[in-house]
Amino acid sequence: MPDFSGTDLTCLRGDRLVFRGLDFQVASGGALLLTGPNGSGKSSLLRLMAGLLRPFSGQLAWNGEAIADEPDRHRARVHYVGHQDAVKPVLSALENLAFWAGLGGAPNPAAAAHGALASMGAAHVEAVPGRYLSAGQKRRLNLARLIAVRRPLWLLDEPTVALDRDGIHRLEAEMARHRSDGGIVVASTHAEIDLPCAVVLALDRFPAEGWDTDDAEDGDAW
Repeated sequence: MPDFSGTDLTCLRGDRLVFRGLDFQVASGGALLLTGPNGSGKSSLLRLMAGLLRPFSGQLAWNGEAIADEPDRHRARVHYVGHQDAVKPVLSALENLAFWAGLGGAPNPAAAAHGALASMGAAHVEAVPGRYLSAGQKRRLNLARLIAVRRPLWLLDEPTVALDRDGIHRLEAEMARHRSDGGIVVASTHAEIDLPCAVVLALDRFPAEGWDTDDAEDGDAW
C-alpha cells in the first residue's frame, strides 16, 4: 500500500526561501491538509510533490524510495489540479476530458469522460465548448480528470474555488471514495472542506528567518 513522505524539505524560489525543514508523511487512505496564509508555500509544496519543482534540499519518497530516482514514474502516479483551468476553448467539455483520459491510458476515453462528468454533476455541459463554460463548470471539468483516470496520489490546490455547495459535496464524496480505495489526498484550502481524519500541516510553522541566501551554494538539488 502506498506511503508518501517528505524529509527536511527546503524550497527556494529564485532568491526567496519559501520554507525549510519541512517533514510530512501520509499513508494509504490518508489525507494531508495544507493550511497557512497567502505566500506561506502551500502551492509550492504541492508543485514539489507533483515533481513540477525540485526541492533545494531534502527528499521526497514513495514507499521509501526516493522520487528523484524515477521522476517520470512518480508523475504517472499523480493527479495535480492547480489554479489554471487547463481547458481548450474550442473543444467541448467532453472532448477536453476525453483527451486527458486518453493521455492517461483510459481504454475508452469517451466513456471514461462521460462517467466522470456525470459524477461531478456536469453531464449537461458535455457538448458545450470550453469558451462558454463558467468558472464553476471549468472547475468541475478539471476535477473530473481525477475520476476519468484513477491515480493513487491526488494533489489539489484550492480545489473548491468557484464551486457551489453541490460541487463541493461531490468533490468530498469522490475524495472519500478515493481514500477508501487506498488512495492519498493532499489538498490546500482556505475554505471549509470535509476531509475526515486529515493531518493538518500548517505551512506558517516553517519560516525562513535566519537563513542566508549564500547558503544556496551548498544545497542538494533534487
